[in-house]
Amino acid sequence: MLPPPLRHVDCWIFDLDNCLYPASADLFALIDRRMGEYIQHLLGCGHEEARRVQKGYFREHGTTLAGLMASHGTDPHEFLAFVHDIDLARLAADSRVVAALDRLPGRKFVFTNGDEAYARRVLDRLGLANAFDGLHDIHAMAYVPKPDPRAYAAMCERYAIAPERALFADDMARNLEPAKALGMVTVWVDNGSEQARHAADPAFIDFHIADIADWLSAITEDQP
Repeated sequence: MLPPPLRHVDCWIFDLDNCLYPASADLFALIDRRMGEYIQHLLGCGHEEARRVQKGYFREHGTTLAGLMASHGTDPHEFLAFVHDIDLARLAADSRVVAALDRLPGRKFVFTNGDEAYARRVLDRLGLANAFDGLHDIHAMAYVPKPDPRAYAAMCERYAIAPERALFADDMARNLEPAKALGMVTVWVDNGSEQARHAADPAFIDFHIADIADWLSAITEDQP
C-alpha cells in the first residue's frame, strides 16, 4: 500500500532527462555540445558567443529552442534532430526503477521539453519502452515549454488527467510550481543537474528527494 500522502494518486507524471536516470549520466553535456555547434553554424560565431546565446535563450524562454524560434525562426524539427543525435551508451537500465514503475497503481506519463523520438530512444535504453501510457513532448506543447502553465494544461486535457489525483516529478524545481498550482503532488528530484535549484521553494515542493530509484522503491515496497 502506498504511503498516506500518495494513496489518492492515480496518475504519475515524470520528466525524462536527469529524472528517470541519474544526472551523473550527463547526457546534457552531449546535447549541450550539439546545441553550441548548431548555434555556431547558424550565427557564424565562435564557441564562447554561442554559449552566451544558448544560456541566454534558456533563461529567457525556458528552452534554447524557444529562443531560437523566437529570434531566428529556427525549424524545431531540424534543431531537435541535430541536438539529439547523440550516443546513449552511457545510459543503462535500473532494475529498481523498472520494477517500481510496474508496481505503481494507475497511469504513467512522461512530460518532457525534448521531443518524442529522442525520449523513445532514452526510454528504450532505460528498459522503460513499455512502462508509460503516454508521452507529452515539446511538439505536443506547441513549443511552449515547461514551466509555462499552458504546457501542463494541454497535457491534462490531452490525457484527461485530473490534476488533484496526479503526481509530477522533475529535476528542475521551477517546473514544479505550475503543477502544484493545478493541485498535483510534486516531487523534486534534486540530483545535481544543471539549474536544478533555480527558483526552488518549499511552498510548491511536496517531496524533496535525491534519487528516483530509491524513492520509487521505498513508496512501492508494499505494493503487490
